[in-house]
Amino acid sequence: MNLELKKAIDQISKDKGLDRDMLVTTLEEAVRTSVQRRFNDNIDVEVNYNEETGDIEVYQFKVVMEDGDVANDDTQIELSEARLHDPSVQIDDEVGFRVRVEDLGRIAAQSAKQVIIQRMRDAEHEIIYNEYKDRIGEIVSGNVQRRDRGGWVVNLGRTEAILPREEQIPREHFKRGDRVQALIIKVCTEGRGPQVVISRAHRDYMAALFRREVPEVDDGVVQIMGVARDPGSRAKVAVFSREREVDPVGACVGVRGSRIQNVVQELHNERIDIVVWSPDMATYARNALAPAIVTRIIVDEESKLLEVIVPDDQLTNAIGRKGQNVKLAARLLGWKVDIFTESRYNEVNAIGHGLEQVASVAEISLETMLAAGYTSLDKLRAASDQELADALTISANRIADLRAAVNFLAPVVEKEQESSAVNTLKPAGAEAEADAENAVESEAAVDNEDGEAAAEAEEAVPTEDAVDDEDDAMGEMGRQQAGGTHVDD
Repeated sequence: MNLELKKAIDQISKDKGLDRDMLVTTLEEAVRTSVQRRFNDNIDVEVNYNEETGDIEVYQFKVVMEDGDVANDDTQIELSEARLHDPSVQIDDEVGFRVRVEDLGRIAAQSAKQVIIQRMRDAEHEIIYNEYKDRIGEIVSGNVQRRDRGGWVVNLGRTEAILPREEQIPREHFKRGDRVQALIIKVCTEGRGPQVVISRAHRDYMAALFRREVPEVDDGVVQIMGVARDPGSRAKVAVFSREREVDPVGACVGVRGSRIQNVVQELHNERIDIVVWSPDMATYARNALAPAIVTRIIVDEESKLLEVIVPDDQLTNAIGRKGQNVKLAARLLGWKVDIFTESRYNEVNAIGHGLEQVASVAEISLETMLAAGYTSLDKLRAASDQELADALTISANRIADLRAAVNFLAPVVEKEQESSAVNTLKPAGAEAEADAENAVESEAAVDNEDGEAAAEAEEAVPTEDAVDDEDDAMGEMGRQQAGGTHVDD
């Protein structure tokens, strides 16, 4: 009675959590494969495991043929020889012969052992995969077991997990036996190493910690709308309350910061900014860029671009140390963010407005002018007529119109640049609209004054064609400015 094999099957089934019937089936298939490799792949073999004795019984079957008609000794047997074993057999019957497992040899036995080990490993991997595949996004804890080339191997009890280097918090160190918790981010179906991949640097790990520490987040009253992390240093979490009476920031922070401190300590003092989410992108961006004070935000939904204007003394706060604040805000928003100081934005906006008007007078696109290298009114003024004709491919009349427009706009641009050094932009709203209306009225007034001056010039020198061209350009320029619009987001 082979009790050792029976005990081994029972012990493996208990320790590994494998189905006993599956182990028996694997054992029978492994022995069948070894017998076929030992003799012939075409032989008919039947393998049975005897539950009572613990023995493996192997039988080879052959078809009974007429004497002299045997073509394959491995699968056929003559009638006279078959009747020595069973006198009642007839032609085309199948006769079974007992094969001693001990006669398979060392190589066949080793092959059977390898097959059994591989089948058991595959079955164990399948069990682990089925157990953990639905636990992705769940926090697990285990003991650090050893260092692997790809990171740390953590013993979770039933199986081992790998904590890759890129999923660790920077400057975080472990030693063997340390207790660690992390987030399951992936479960592999193949590979020799651990199948479960865990992370402590993933943004979802922070969200999972808040779900564990904040009951309002766990029951869905407060929703986490987004997380942006610089692991081990700083993070921004956007939250939204589905109930008006519940403060999402207060719920996440807790009494005297008790709730958020538990998260901060678990992440090795990672600084966390709680941001109130808003469906309005401009409001959401203001909250995301805190603690910086934002003067104005221009939203370009088509390009998903935000132009953020801040006071000159707030630029450092808006950008943050090594650009961390604006980088995390951009990740949280999912948009590109450009930061401008008020003085710089006013300067760029004034110059850009002037170039656009000059391009319109010359009947060319602004892109063509910029591509030719004329990025300011000063560069246009310094260029010769031949240089303008070659670079912009325009006629002499258009060059004259262009120069008239430059001379007309230059004083306006200089005045705007001087005022931008002391004035700040007003926030979007009624005040900004009033400013826009005043700007249109002042531009119209300038047009009227220029028109009167042009009339006087015509009376004084009515035969000067160049003066007429210049007056026409200024008149056209004045009409364009008086009819322009300004949109505040």
